[in-house]
Amino acid sequence: MDFALTEEQTAIFDMAYAFGQDAIAPNARQWEADETIPKTLWPQLGELGFAGLYVSEEGGGSGLSRLDATLVFEALSMACPSVAAFLSIHNMCAKMLDTFASDDMKARVMPDVLTMNTVLSYCLTEPGSGSDAAALKTRATRTNEGYTVNGTKAFISGGGYSDAYVCMVRTGDDGPSGVSTLYVEDGAEGLSFGALEDKMGWRSQPTAQVQFDDCKVASENLVGEEGNGFKYAMMGLDGGRLNIAACSLGAAQTALNATMDYMGERIAFGKSIDQFQGLQWRLADMEIELSAARVLLRQAAWKLDQGAPDATKYCAMAKKFVTEAGSKIVDQCLQLHGGYGYLADYGIEKLVRDLRVHQILEGTNEIMRVIVAREMLKNR
Repeated sequence: MDFALTEEQTAIFDMAYAFGQDAIAPNARQWEADETIPKTLWPQLGELGFAGLYVSEEGGGSGLSRLDATLVFEALSMACPSVAAFLSIHNMCAKMLDTFASDDMKARVMPDVLTMNTVLSYCLTEPGSGSDAAALKTRATRTNEGYTVNGTKAFISGGGYSDAYVCMVRTGDDGPSGVSTLYVEDGAEGLSFGALEDKMGWRSQPTAQVQFDDCKVASENLVGEEGNGFKYAMMGLDGGRLNIAACSLGAAQTALNATMDYMGERIAFGKSIDQFQGLQWRLADMEIELSAARVLLRQAAWKLDQGAPDATKYCAMAKKFVTEAGSKIVDQCLQLHGGYGYLADYGIEKLVRDLRVHQILEGTNEIMRVIVAREMLKNR
């Protein structure tokens, strides 16, 4: 059993880390204050091949494994987990299009998706359907030209900011089999957005409701087949859960690195505080938990790449464990910084705020427990 990264994987991580430290980290606080990410950033990531990480090479993407992709998100989140997580959303949408869209649609939209001249958002959640996603109400009615869509999507990263929206809508009866996927371009008639949400974390990501009022969508913007949209949406979530876990992992590593540096410089009672045994134990506990989280995440990614029958269970376990470990670690790092940790200048309080939502999105950690328990009981 070999736990080492290959030379290629190490190069992928190093490239993503270098870009993050150069182009993202110095700007992260300002982007948070501005409540937006400059759109000029995304084509730079597209040039690195990060806009279609697991889009097939035949489709113009990078064709990376899910394990490879987690390395990218871990490295970028060491600069800013909010920016890294937004990139994950775009990649989830790009993979859905590459896998399920018609050849004509892919020829029309994928070139700009893969350069990130088109930035994508994922629209599943609604005000009344979060964990029970199959209960979505947004309705798409067939017309001679295509579809007329009515309803509202909630908590949409990139709402009012992105160039196109991959939307799960109801075209049939209640339940998962009545859901289809539509590609809705910005500027479509009847498409509008709510006010920007005032959030605890992820503040650089513009987040808003996406509203459809007799929104007109052409028939050629149906992704795949009618009635399969919920299946398409769920197939992307295992990878999304790994990515968000990787974002927690990278941010927690950054916090731990900064905390060790701080403790070596902070003098109390005549010596640096990294010399106090009680505080050394806290460092050791964080390192142990971070290492365990990294191993579980990479094992889950490997299982997803291999198509293992228990991959979904492991992705759920990794998402639950890693996101909770990340939040716990950054909170402890803030504590070890004392009052300085509460100040924005030190960057730790931002990580505390950014990581908290990771336990909620891509399926709450309560739902992750349900998935794991069901698999355990099914196979006893």
